[in-house]
Order: sequence, then C-alpha cells, then structure tokens
Amino acid sequence: MDFSVYLEPVKVLDLIYSDNPSRERLGSMIKSHTLEEGIPDMDNIDIAIMGVNEDRNALNNKGCGQAADQVRKKLYNLFPGEFTARIADLGNIKRGHQPEDTYFAVASAIAELLKAKIVPVIIGGSQEVTYAIYQAYESLGQIINIVSIDPEFDIGESEEEFNSKSYLSKIILHQPNFLFNYTNIGYQTYFVDQDAIRLMKNLFFDVYRLGEVRVNMQEVEPLVRNADLLTFDMAAIRSSDAPGNGNASPNGFYGEEACQIIRYAGLSDKLTSIGFYEMNPLFDEKGQTALLIAQMIWYFIDGYYKRQREYPYMEKDRFLKYIVKIERHKEDVIFYKSTRSDRWWMEVNCPVDRRIKYERHYLVPCSYKDYQVACENDIPDRWWQAYQKLM
Repeated sequence: MDFSVYLEPVKVLDLIYSDNPSRERLGSMIKSHTLEEGIPDMDNIDIAIMGVNEDRNALNNKGCGQAADQVRKKLYNLFPGEFTARIADLGNIKRGHQPEDTYFAVASAIAELLKAKIVPVIIGGSQEVTYAIYQAYESLGQIINIVSIDPEFDIGESEEEFNSKSYLSKIILHQPNFLFNYTNIGYQTYFVDQDAIRLMKNLFFDVYRLGEVRVNMQEVEPLVRNADLLTFDMAAIRSSDAPGNGNASPNGFYGEEACQIIRYAGLSDKLTSIGFYEMNPLFDEKGQTALLIAQMIWYFIDGYYKRQREYPYMEKDRFLKYIVKIERHKEDVIFYKSTRSDRWWMEVNCPVDRRIKYERHYLVPCSYKDYQVACENDIPDRWWQAYQKLM
C-alpha cells in the first residue's frame, strides 16, 4: 500500500512519550510514519491511526482541523494495557486545494486499509469526513450500518448544502445506496426538528435520546455491535468534560460513558472503522478534550484486542439457540446466545433471493431484553426495524 502521496508524516520529536525506558508507553509500541523512515511496513498491522486536517466545511468550529496532533501528544504518553499492540500511525491526510480533494484522499486511503483488513482510527477534522469514509465502503461494494454518537442528526436544511451538519443527507440520497441502517445514539431533542425525528422513523432508522440511553448504558452495546462504521461528534459529550468544541453544550454524555461506548466498539467483531471529529484545540482548556479522545482510543484498542471473533453461523457449538413462538405471527423468532460472552443475536426473516446481498444484516445483535420482549408475546422493535428494510 503506497500512502505517501496522500499523507504527511508524524512529527515524532514533538511527542515526548517516555521519561523512563523501563516504563514503556503506548507511543513506543506504535509504528509511526516519519520523515526519516517513511510509511511503516503494514504487514501484521491491526489498527491504523490517521489524522484528517480538514475543517473548511465545519460549522461554528473552524480550527478543528488541528486536532490530530494534539490527540497524539496525549495518546502516545498513555501506558499500554494488557495487549500487544500492532498499530501504525500513518500521519495526517494532506489538506487538498479544495475539501473535495481531501475527501478523495481519505476515501482512497481508507479503502486500501479496509481491503487489507486493517481497522482505521480517524482523528478529524469536521464530521462530514464521515461521508468520505462511506465512499470507501462504496468503492468496495459493501452495504454498511453507520452508528453516530451525536446530539443532532446532521441532515441539514437543504439537499444542496454539504457541511459538518448536513453530511448524512448526502449519504441517504446517494445512488446507488450502500447504507442499510443508520443509528443515532444520544440525540438531544431541543437540537432536533420534530420533522427530522419523523423522517428517521419513516426510514426505519434507529434513534435514541440521550436520556433514554443513559438510563441503561448496557443497552448501547448491541447498537454499537451492529455498526460497520462509527462516527463520534465530540459535541455529544458535555462541555465540562470536553470543552474543546465550538458547539459544546452543557448536556451530553460524561467522559466515562463515552469511553464505555467506545470500548463496546472495540469489542465488536463487525466494526471496521471508527472516527472522532470536531475536537477544536482553540477551545480546549489544558488539553482536556484531546486527552479524553486519547483515552477513548485507548479503550478502543483495549476492546479490539479482547474481541471474541464470534458469529452464530460460523461456530454453532458455541451458541445456544432459542426459538420463540408468538401469537398472530406466522414465523418463529430465533435467538442465539453466546456461551462465551453471553451476547445475544436474533435472526430476522429474509427472502432467499436477498440473502446474499444482505448476508451481514439479517442476523441482528440484540440484548436479553429483546428476548424477554419476545417471550412476552411481542415482536422486539429491533426485529421489526430490520425486517422492514430486508423486505
């Protein structure tokens, strides 16, 4: 993989990450793209960190394009967990003459990483870079699920505009469309038009209010486990925990809740890319937000190296199968429970002629709560949402 045409090297000399050689820091385990050494050998690499210094389409948050290097300074200085990290830091995508040039470079680089089964961790930049990540999946012909941690839906006011607050519309309207499902976790109702909420429901997308999610954070796990791509707007975290954002709000997730969500993402066998956006050093008092993102990435890495590599159709002897009969519903609802991790999935009816196209989507991650709903003679909402799209 030749990334050199798109990437600027990491300035490792600016990253003081070892005050004592006997106390290894995460930075000493990361193979970095440097001016002297060039792009590191990508063989046997699991995770690739990449910065995107693009903020020309950021709304109320110019300056967020400088986030990546600030996060690196914090990340490299963290101590590693109980894992042997095989991580490369590819540096930053070069800023193009126009934002579209940057997006093209991002999509091209991400597509190469995905083909090599390397998980990219993107440090933005403004959140419309998510559209470029989506284009990378499109170039591979892969239908995906997107999970967004965001206080808003980012669908904009018109079809013509494209910025950090409207990129989702471009994904939804894109033809041919490679989006199977969109899930928003943590939207705040006073930031969202009621028509937008109705639109999400009409599209059979999954949207969850902040208060609803925070009552039981464990129910977030199956939502995140269903994602191929996760995009995190730092405005979803309350300003007291993450002040480095031009759109920061008094309400939002706590920092530890954000880390919990990202660890779920790391544990997910299905998730193949993750991005952190809208961190703005201009507002970041004492580097607090940069440090929080570094800790979130740490939790993602820790989760990644604890993945179970489990999927009910591949190793049936490791799963318990539950068949639930529901009145006035002609077909049974089938659940699978892992005997190793206690995680749940449910099988959604899919026409035979569509099974190849949607082979990654008719087995839906769920929770014990969904099984309980079915046992009470009702169809879980998660089952219906997937069924509507498969039919």
